[in-house]
Amino acid sequence: QFKLIVENPEKPIASGLQVKAVVEYTPNRAEDLQDKLIILVDDDRVEIPLLGLIPYCYLEIESEIDFGEMIANNKLITKEISIANHGSTSGVFRISYDGVVLLNIKPTRGVVKPKSVRTVKVDICTDAPGVIKEMMKVELEGHGCTEVWIKGVVVEQVLKILGVSCGKVLKCINFGPLYFGTSKTEKINLYNESPECMDWVAVLEDNAIGGEMGTDLQGSTDAVLQDLSLKNKDVDVSTLILCVPNQGTLLPYEKSLITLCFSPEKFERDFEVNGSSLIQDYVLFLRFETVGKRGGCLQSLSDGATATTRSHSRHVDLALMGSGFPVMLTFKPGTVIDFKECYLGEQTQVVCTMKNESEFLPVRFSFRKTAHFNISPERGKLKKKSEKEVTFSFSPRQIGTFEKKQIIDIIGTGVDKNNVDVLKTKSFHQIYLTLLGVCKSKRKSVLFAINPGLTPLISNATGQFVARGAGQLSDTAPVAILKSTQTQIHTHRKNRNCKDDALIAFPNDRAASLRPSEWNKKYRTIFTKTERYNYIDPDFAYTHSERLFREECKKYYTDFVSRLRQRRLEKEAARQFNMYNNPMSIGIKPAEGLKSPNISIADFSKEKLQHKMLPLDDSCMLTSRKLAAIVSKSTNKGVWSWLSPVPSSTQEKEDCSLTLTHKQLHQIFIGPSTIDFGDVCVYSTTTKELHIINNLSVHIWIQIEIEAVELCETSPLSQVVPPLTKTHIPVVFETNTVGMFKRSFSYKINNQHLGHVLVIANAMPIELQLSTRELILTPVPGCLAGTEFRRTVRVCNPRNHPAAFSWRPVTGDRKSAFTIKPTRGFVEAYSDLECEVVWHPGFHSPETGEFTLCVRKGNSINLKCFAKVTIH
Repeated sequence: QFKLIVENPEKPIASGLQVKAVVEYTPNRAEDLQDKLIILVDDDRVEIPLLGLIPYCYLEIESEIDFGEMIANNKLITKEISIANHGSTSGVFRISYDGVVLLNIKPTRGVVKPKSVRTVKVDICTDAPGVIKEMMKVELEGHGCTEVWIKGVVVEQVLKILGVSCGKVLKCINFGPLYFGTSKTEKINLYNESPECMDWVAVLEDNAIGGEMGTDLQGSTDAVLQDLSLKNKDVDVSTLILCVPNQGTLLPYEKSLITLCFSPEKFERDFEVNGSSLIQDYVLFLRFETVGKRGGCLQSLSDGATATTRSHSRHVDLALMGSGFPVMLTFKPGTVIDFKECYLGEQTQVVCTMKNESEFLPVRFSFRKTAHFNISPERGKLKKKSEKEVTFSFSPRQIGTFEKKQIIDIIGTGVDKNNVDVLKTKSFHQIYLTLLGVCKSKRKSVLFAINPGLTPLISNATGQFVARGAGQLSDTAPVAILKSTQTQIHTHRKNRNCKDDALIAFPNDRAASLRPSEWNKKYRTIFTKTERYNYIDPDFAYTHSERLFREECKKYYTDFVSRLRQRRLEKEAARQFNMYNNPMSIGIKPAEGLKSPNISIADFSKEKLQHKMLPLDDSCMLTSRKLAAIVSKSTNKGVWSWLSPVPSSTQEKEDCSLTLTHKQLHQIFIGPSTIDFGDVCVYSTTTKELHIINNLSVHIWIQIEIEAVELCETSPLSQVVPPLTKTHIPVVFETNTVGMFKRSFSYKINNQHLGHVLVIANAMPIELQLSTRELILTPVPGCLAGTEFRRTVRVCNPRNHPAAFSWRPVTGDRKSAFTIKPTRGFVEAYSDLECEVVWHPGFHSPETGEFTLCVRKGNSINLKCFAKVTIH
C-alpha cells in the first residue's frame, strides 16, 4: 500500500545537487501499516521507516469528581468534568447513571471535536446530610466504558457554644445570686463547625416552656402559683440579658467571643401580697440562629383550608440561670436616730448596729457626708449574715433643730451598655436614715463697763457702755439701707423736699462712710435728713470715661440677651402656628370642654397585660415575643396581590437601597424554603405559593431569578413589599419529562441580600387505572333476551391532568362477541368514568374476550372478559 515514485540517477550526482523521491500511501483497509525505504549511497545503506496510520479519535475523561464538604442547605451544587479529544477525528461519548443520589447530568451524550474539550455539568442537591460515593459510566468511542466516581460529604450546618477556658460544649450558664441593679458578665465562644460562612443572630426566648421570670423556686407550690398569677408578665426581658454582639458572620470553622451580661431587675406587682417572697429566680433560653432559618410556622388561608409551612431551623440553645436578691440591711435600734439636745461646740454620739440579713451575698456600703453629723466608719463591707457597729456623731456648728436624711449608698458592679466588657463600680441602691438633733446655746451674762472716753468701733447708742465679749460679733459697720420717704420724724423744714433717692445713714455708720462710694448716691441723717458729707477716694473711684465705658458694656450685653429672648419667642410662636395651622385643625383648643374618663383598676390591669409591640432598633435584642407580635400584626392584614414591580416613589427608592442588618433580615419571612409539588403529571400545570412577609417598618424589594425551564411561567419575578405586609408569588411548575425534579432558584432582597428556594417534584406519566383486570359477566334477570349479559368497569385517573383513552378489542382469528361503550373519551383529573361491557350470546359466540385500554401519551392496560352461561 506504499508506492515509491523516483528516478534513480545513472551517473554520480555532483555536490550541491539533489534527487527527489515521492512516497504515496493508499490504505485499502482500516489498519496501521509499517514498512521501510532503503537508500543506497555508494557503499552505504540507509533505511527510512514508513508508517501508515489510520485517523481516529482519542477521548480522555477525569476519573473522579470531588465535591468536598457541603452544607445541607437545599442548594444545588454544580461541578464540571472535562472530556478531551486528543485524536484527529470527532468522538462520541455517552453517560449512564443508575445510582441512588439524584444527579442532574448535562449533556448525557454528545460529540467531541478533534483537538477540543467538552465540559459536562453534574449537579448535586444538598437536601440531606450524608456521604456521597456514586459511580457513573461513560462510554467513550474507541476507548470503551470508563467509570467516573462522584464523591462528596454533605454535613449539617452546626453551631456550637464553647466555654472560653475549658473549650467544652456549654448547655447552661449559672450567673448565681446577684443584687437587683447589679450586673455580672460571662464569656462564651460561638463556633461555626461547618465549611461555609454563617450569618447568625441571637434571639431571647421569653415564652419558652420551662422559663421562669422572677419566681421564687424555693417557695412552696401554692406560694409559687399565687406569685405567678400576680406577677406582671409584660416585661421586656431584653433588659435582663445583654448579648454583645447579638448578630454577626462566622467564617468556616471560626470562633467568635460573645459576652453575656445578666442584670436582674425587680418586677413590680399589680397587687401587693403580704408575706410574698423577695427572691426572684430567672431561667431564660438564648437561641443562636442562622439568619433566615427561623423555626416558626406560617399560618395562611388557602381555599378555605389552613396550610402550615415549617422551615427547618439550624440553631443552638443556651440556658441562662440567675437569681435576684434585694439588699437586706437592718439597723438597730432603727432607721431614726435621735441625738436629743446638744449645746453649741459640744458633741453627742450614738452607736448603731448594722446587720446584713442576706444568706448569699455580702454588701458594700458607703455613707454620704452630712452637715453637722459624722459617721465612723464611713464605708466598709459586711459579709453575709454578719453585723458591724457604726458610731454616729452629732457636732452642730450652729444653733437650731436638725432633721437630716442620711443616704447610704450600696456599692456594686454595673455594666456600660456601650462597653459590656468593662464592669464599673457604682451605687445601685440607697438606704435612708433619719438623723434628729437639737443644738442650743449656752446662756452668757453680759457685764457693762463705763466707757473711759474712747468710743470703740462698735458701741451702743450713747457710747458709754461696752458689752464684754463683743469681739465675737461682726466687724462690718451697718450701712444706710432706708429710703428717705419712709420716715419724716424730726425732719427740718428745709429738708422736707429732699429727693426720694437719698439714702438714710445710721447714727454709728461713720466707719462705713469713709470707704469709696458711688458718686451719684447721696446720704442723709436718719432724723433731720441733713445731707451728710460722703468722701470719695479718687485713687479708687471710676473716672467719667470709665463710667461711660462700663455703661456701654452693660447696655451691649443687655441688648444681646434681649435679642436672644426675642428670637426664642419668635421660634416658639412659629412652631405653635405650624402645629395648629393645618387642614385638620378647626381652631379648638386641645381637650377644651372634654371630661376625663373614669378609669377603674380592672381597665388598668387589662390594658397593662396587653403586650406592647416595641420597635426593634439595631441596638435592641430580638425576643421571641416581639417577633411573634410583629408577625401577628403583619399576617392579620389582608394579602396584597398587586404590588409595584420596581421602586417608584421617593420613599420606596430610599428604603429599597438600604443594606439590611442580620436582625432585620431575620424578620423577613420568604418561604417555604422547600416547595414540594409531590407527584405531578407531565404536560400539566401545577401552582404553589411562595409566601413573603415583611415584618420591617420599611419597604423591601424582592427579585427572583429562575433559570429552570420548568419554572419559567412563574410570575411576577419582582415586587416591592410595603412595611408590615404579607403577599405571595405563585410558583408554576410544568414539565414534559418523566422523573424526579430538583432545582433551586435564587432571590435577592434590596438587590444585595441573596437567598434560595428548593423546588421538588416527581413527574409521573399520564396513566389510567381499571377497577379490575378480569370481568365476569352473568345474566341479569329482567332484561331482554340477548342483552342480559352486561357489567361495568371503572376507569380511574389518579393524576392531575386529563387523559384521553380509547378501547381496542383483541380479536385474533375469531370475531369478538363482547362490546364496550364508550369506545373513546376523556377522564378528568382525579375522577373516574364507568364503561359498560356487553356480551352478545349466539350459537358460535366465544365466551371470552379481551380489550386494550390505550391512553394517549400514556400507558396501556388489558381487560379480560368472561361470560358465565348457566344452563338449567
